[in-house]
Amino acid sequence: MKFLHVSDLHLGKMLHGVSLLENGDQPAWVADFLKLAEEQKPDAVLIAGDVYDRSAPSGDAVELLSVLMKGLASQRIPVLVVAGNHDSGQRLAFLDELLAREGVHIAGVPGPGGKLEKVTLRDAYGPVHFWLLPYVFPALAAKALGDESIRDYETAVRRILEAQDIDFSQRNVLVAHQNVTHAGAEAERGGSETMVGGLGQVDDSVFEGFSYVALGHIHAAGALGRREVRYAGSPLCYHFNEIKQPKKGAVLVELGAPGTEARIETLVIPPLHPLRELRGGWQELRDGELQRERRGEYLRVVLTDSRVTPEIGDYFRSLAQARDSRILELVSEYDPFTGQTGEARGQQEKSVEELFADFYAERCGGDDPSEKDLALLRFAGERLRHREHTEATEQQDVDALLQFVLEQEAEA
Repeated sequence: MKFLHVSDLHLGKMLHGVSLLENGDQPAWVADFLKLAEEQKPDAVLIAGDVYDRSAPSGDAVELLSVLMKGLASQRIPVLVVAGNHDSGQRLAFLDELLAREGVHIAGVPGPGGKLEKVTLRDAYGPVHFWLLPYVFPALAAKALGDESIRDYETAVRRILEAQDIDFSQRNVLVAHQNVTHAGAEAERGGSETMVGGLGQVDDSVFEGFSYVALGHIHAAGALGRREVRYAGSPLCYHFNEIKQPKKGAVLVELGAPGTEARIETLVIPPLHPLRELRGGWQELRDGELQRERRGEYLRVVLTDSRVTPEIGDYFRSLAQARDSRILELVSEYDPFTGQTGEARGQQEKSVEELFADFYAERCGGDDPSEKDLALLRFAGERLRHREHTEATEQQDVDALLQFVLEQEAEA
């Protein structure tokens, strides 16, 4: 039995104001995935949740899902889908019974008594049972099972699985969308997941007995505990943190006879616009980019030795435009008060002066505050830091700031 496992499509996703749907990234991935399916000829495609980026998706996002589903249906490939935390289970599973007749099985919410949809396919070794577990939270499980004692995610998932009639002497595959941990440790994450980071943890031990567990929710691909409990990861990088993750792709799984080890392989699907981060000093980055020609990228530029001036911004944007690339982020880690970069200062919290300077630059097209303005910011910051040791009122603070400005004007 051979199937493709993907998850976290997030159709309709915006990245720093750029629509990955309108700019062609997600349609290109769908087209490439359909080609991959045609080449591999899987017995099924599993989509483990977060099909859409929002519970009320745009018309274009719905249309793109329709393209994907019709493309797989034309190849006679069964599709098994569960709702994720970004999806509306009810909307996603609209016309589910009608779609099931065409081989598209969509599980939006568990049924009465916590009943899960089961899809059985067959190969030369007998049946493989696919169990579809949409995203569940404690209150949903408590209502479905009629058990108000369910208060945490792990108990919710465990009780729902226990309510199914699963014969573990046969091959069973679970499709689920949860925050799964192994021995208390979460999977590696990027920067675009929501509702993770300690929330809703489910230990992988609840999946014992399944031949394969196709997970969604975490955007980095990888196994948890045993190699058959696996996140497929998102198809594209949805945050610049995610460029450090393994290359994105679909997970190809082949199940042999019961009791034998599954063959698992990631088939990389290159993105239409790769994400890349440029970090360094202004001249270093300028010279480096002039020497290397890369096209069609989404870029994050981080300056470490100066503020982002309008001239610097114009230079990078013009260079990117000439190469069919886009600057999605152009930021500075340089601190005019210390001459250090944010990286050199580690993870220390920004001072009041830095926050005011950032706000000033944001409102003034990237211009740095003048020395006169910086002096005023230092004065205000010092007064704020020492305020708790005095009995100064807000009016006295205002009077002190006004007096400082007047003295500045007099010196000028």
